[in-house]
Amino acid sequence: MIATTPFLVFAGALLLTGGMRLVELFVSIRRIRARPDALVAEPGLFPAMAALHVGLVAAPIAEVVVMGRPFVPWVAAVAVIGLALATALRVWTLRTIGASWNVRVVVPQAIATTGPYAWIRHPNYLCVVLEIACLPLLHTAWWSALALSAGNALVLWRRIRTEEAALSQIPAWRDAMADRWRLVPWVL
Repeated sequence: MIATTPFLVFAGALLLTGGMRLVELFVSIRRIRARPDALVAEPGLFPAMAALHVGLVAAPIAEVVVMGRPFVPWVAAVAVIGLALATALRVWTLRTIGASWNVRVVVPQAIATTGPYAWIRHPNYLCVVLEIACLPLLHTAWWSALALSAGNALVLWRRIRTEEAALSQIPAWRDAMADRWRLVPWVL
């Protein structure tokens, strides 16, 4: 089962995601070094997020191998649609905020109010929610999808509170985001 094409594609997608997270970390470190005074303290939170993303790579692979999860094409197709939506939203988000993007909570030099920020305050977190829910389902690792999504909900609840506490000190952010939804328009 391990050498099947669906499993190899699944494992490759997870490893690629892990590699992208490392690139994101290095980009963020470089940006923080340029503006260390803008970094917001988030004790214990970033390590929890990092552990969650390591788990996103390791847990689904382990679940498929240990529990013999089958490849179910229709589940994978739904997951691919979710990942495509997450990717499109991530590209839109990154094009909108540019160099203000970071994996840490950093006070931005400018407040984004266009692109996805015209509707929601935290589009990049919505991307992460979709990725964590969908990546494990590429090969029906549903325990991983559930557990990682639950862990992500806890981490994001705290992260969003931390980020919004810092951003609410900026009058332009408060004014611009007062009527915006946090993650999903008309829902949350």
